[in-house]
Amino acid sequence: MLLWLLLLLLPPLFLLILLFLLLLLPPLAMLGQRSQEADLSWLASLQHCVAWRVLSWAATWQQQRLEHNTLHVGQSQQQALMWCLQRAQSPLCPPTESTDMSIFRNHLPLTKVSQAPEEENGRQLLPPTSNQYHGEASLQATLLGLVALNKAYPEVLAPGGTARVTPTSPWPSPLPWPGHILDQVSPPGTKDPGALLLEALRSPGLKALEAGTAVELLDVFLALEADGEELAEAIAAGTSGVPLPGRAAELREALEQGPRGLALRLWPKLQVVVTLDAGGQAEAVAALGALWCQGLAFFSPAYAASGGAVGLNLWPEQPQGLYVLPPGPPFIELLPVEEGAQEEAPSTLLLAEAQRDKEYELVLTDHIRLARCRLGDVVQVVGAYNQCPIVRFVYRLGQALSVRGEVTGENVFSEALGQAVGQWPGAKLLDHICVESSILDSSEGSAPHYEVFVELRGLRNLSEENRDKLDHCLQEASPRYKSLRFRGSVGPARVHLVGKGAFRALRTTLAACPSSSFPPEMPRVLRHRHLAQFLQRRVVS
Repeated sequence: MLLWLLLLLLPPLFLLILLFLLLLLPPLAMLGQRSQEADLSWLASLQHCVAWRVLSWAATWQQQRLEHNTLHVGQSQQQALMWCLQRAQSPLCPPTESTDMSIFRNHLPLTKVSQAPEEENGRQLLPPTSNQYHGEASLQATLLGLVALNKAYPEVLAPGGTARVTPTSPWPSPLPWPGHILDQVSPPGTKDPGALLLEALRSPGLKALEAGTAVELLDVFLALEADGEELAEAIAAGTSGVPLPGRAAELREALEQGPRGLALRLWPKLQVVVTLDAGGQAEAVAALGALWCQGLAFFSPAYAASGGAVGLNLWPEQPQGLYVLPPGPPFIELLPVEEGAQEEAPSTLLLAEAQRDKEYELVLTDHIRLARCRLGDVVQVVGAYNQCPIVRFVYRLGQALSVRGEVTGENVFSEALGQAVGQWPGAKLLDHICVESSILDSSEGSAPHYEVFVELRGLRNLSEENRDKLDHCLQEASPRYKSLRFRGSVGPARVHLVGKGAFRALRTTLAACPSSSFPPEMPRVLRHRHLAQFLQRRVVS
């Protein structure tokens, strides 16, 4: 809504002149773009051109603000802190003109966010937030992300070039008019995943696919394989438009050739996949890149945590998401991970104090309760944008395994599992989840151990030799785990292969929880028995 308000504040005469000039501009198809879909009307092209020009103007203004704020990061963070204090409703720290960090930290000790997305008691997992809290950062991430995407892939945002295949959007901020005009293919207002996928399948000229997260896109392709014949019949019969028997035949033929490269067989002009980066997405991205979306680039416009954009991605061409941490709001602090393991209250750093190659846990301040919250998300500083750090997401502290105090982190376990799966002939990892043996009461008569549930492609049964490879890889990755295994204090990890769709069903169950957050974070460690048993009932090997 901020963009809309800015337009309203422009002098009426200037606004009329701007819109008049925009209307005189030729459609995007005449501005060096390739010819668009034959059935796209001249009016739709003109409308798209006007929408894009207005959004580009707004993005230029946001880029200027970003340059100013990141060049004067100390002043910008002071302003963000004051913004939080002035809107605070906490009796512990009433609104004040002082922004002294020592006073701020003394009044507000750090609190931890629950890292169990499957929490079953219904309490809110993350600090309360509002659209206003994250509105500015989310709008900035969306506008700058659109411009960066258009620069890297010039044809993607042309009329009819993009389709969203999930009810949720990868863009952190929903744009009012004229933003919705860019979604030419997706039916406006549609929340039915099947209808969104069907409309995308009817459009062979797509150049970009959008999905809320990579995990959600993985579910879309799994559903496409499961319901392919039904979708082909709907396309042939014209369920959502003109009957397209030829397109239905193309869908059937593409599916018959298997998952590898399916996206490019369905949409030969496809260039990029747009999803929102959040916790637990790396395996889905790897699976999509190795199978269905092979040969395509992935772009995340922002890194999202606590319901809003925390980092901005200005480099769509980078294979791994890199994000600028803007000076706020929200107010961001960095907690060195070495100190974060201590029980004493550690000292946080401001953005300008971040050091290259160091790892930090993100700390956000919520203006509603003025809560300084440790998110558990760990990032590594890889560079600088003016005076602000550029980071990459590394892992989540709350997704660690520990049956004897060894603390096997999410990144360490995922790396070991990836190495093990690489030694399983023909296997591709789609997803995994771990459970400590005490949750399932499976340690009776044996040492505590890890229970690991995996969903694979290309392998229907796991031999004992293959199962043992994971434990060997874990020992190589973690000296502490190896020492405990050698002494017999920890038993070997037990690997279970679950049936097709098991993790998709689990995600549906997690999304239905009252405490479910957006973007949905895929857990790697389950803490509740009924959810672990949910997967246990779907074990096939």
